[in-house]
Amino acid sequence: MPNGGGNRLGFDELPVRVRRAIEEILGAPVVAAHTQPGGFSPGLAARLVLADGRRAFAKAVGVERNPDAPGFHRREVEVLAALPPDLPVPRLIGSYDEGNWVALVVEDVEGETPAEPWRPGELARVVEAMAGLADRLTPSPIAIRPIAALDENGFRGWRTLAADPAAAAPLGPAVRARIDELAAIEDGWAAAAAGDSLVHGDLRADNILLTPHDVVFVDWPHAKIGAPWLDLLFLLPSAAVTGTDPEEVWAAYPPARKADPDAVTAVLVALTGFFLRHSVLPPPPNLERVREFQRVQGEAALRWVDARLR
Repeated sequence: MPNGGGNRLGFDELPVRVRRAIEEILGAPVVAAHTQPGGFSPGLAARLVLADGRRAFAKAVGVERNPDAPGFHRREVEVLAALPPDLPVPRLIGSYDEGNWVALVVEDVEGETPAEPWRPGELARVVEAMAGLADRLTPSPIAIRPIAALDENGFRGWRTLAADPAAAAPLGPAVRARIDELAAIEDGWAAAAAGDSLVHGDLRADNILLTPHDVVFVDWPHAKIGAPWLDLLFLLPSAAVTGTDPEEVWAAYPPARKADPDAVTAVLVALTGFFLRHSVLPPPPNLERVREFQRVQGEAALRWVDARLR
């Protein structure tokens, strides 16, 4: 499975004014920048070393790279600035927003992303930390949009394909034959996903860092308020791609034990429709590999849907 967009910017490729703004936030010149793999940002995502020996992590992107990406950074700044300081989340140091270019600087976490394929011990550690985070974030400590906001565009993939069956041609006849069935299940996903927990909304291996003592959750622009089990549901298709049995992990997850099974299936169907509908669209600017990423996750999610429906 592709684990990154493959089109990052180096620190030296940023406009001079953006580099200077990052250094002003940090109060020292940057002497080294190490681009980080994984993820799909088309801009800078780098660990920085400063002239005084300190370290930080910075992200920056402009509308010329991708028209939507600055908005993601802007939303992440808002979320990080509002979160309580005792969460396993990098602390926000500062940000820069000129309209076209947005940058944010957070503390550097000395950790590594989980291995893929997932190692059972690392997955168990992450899932335990996710359960603790879900408990800590229920009820949500910040005001933010509900998860149902996703129904405005992305999480209506099957209903969109039902209205335009020809667009589903690349998905094959077996999938096309099921569009109406899956669209009917998807229709109830927003009510099924409702809750009062703050959820990350985009957890995968590349948005998690393992340190010797902690599990740290990074990249928060997609945070919403919803059911406390959503983050594991959203993570498991990417783990299933590399061989993890999603239902086995799901059944052992404490927040999942309190969830209505039909509600879980409805949200999983909507997530599957999001991936597969987007997989047949042209790629966004400077994110050429994201459609393949969505396709393989959608196929894994659909296999999980089938197992649950059986």
